[in-house]
Amino acid sequence: MPRPLPVLPLDAGRVYRTAEFGRWTRNPTRLAARLAERGTLRRLGHGLYLRPHSSHFGAVPPSDEALLRAFLGDAPFVVTGPPAWNALGLGATAVHADTLVYNTKRSGTFVLGGRTFRLRRVAFPERPPAEWFVVDLLEHANAAGVSRVDVVEALDRALAAGRFDAERLRALAGRYAGKVVRAMLEPLLSAPAP
Repeated sequence: MPRPLPVLPLDAGRVYRTAEFGRWTRNPTRLAARLAERGTLRRLGHGLYLRPHSSHFGAVPPSDEALLRAFLGDAPFVVTGPPAWNALGLGATAVHADTLVYNTKRSGTFVLGGRTFRLRRVAFPERPPAEWFVVDLLEHANAAGVSRVDVVEALDRALAAGRFDAERLRALAGRYAGKVVRAMLEPLLSAPAP
């Protein structure tokens, strides 16, 4: 007869890593699996479990932030891609089924809680400003469904309207852009301000 499961102080709606159950047992994988069998937890994949939580509309899924925070642990990350690029107002209107995440720990495509995340280990600022997302859009124009030339033209108008900081854009391009993007931005950023 299996041992009874302990009653654990698990927060509703929180995403847990299997290793976190190590404080209650010597075999956290088995404990998490048994809690999932009982319905106390829901398996999300890659060693992640959700303590289910409901609202008036049914089960509440974990946020992308909660999934990524549990999956990547303390590693910093930034969510980028079409939603961030489209919000810049520079002509990008791409839509993708997966979420692009830059981080310092993992690369690959992962399905967490039924959602697909494309993780890439690349350099990024700790708190990326809008100008960094402009550089990121230019670096990934093909994925955004827009030509770099069109983005640079829209960026020229946006800089003239004061929507982006040219000095910050220059600094971020110098650190995060490749040669092609830096060459495309140089005429815009070296022109005297009107």
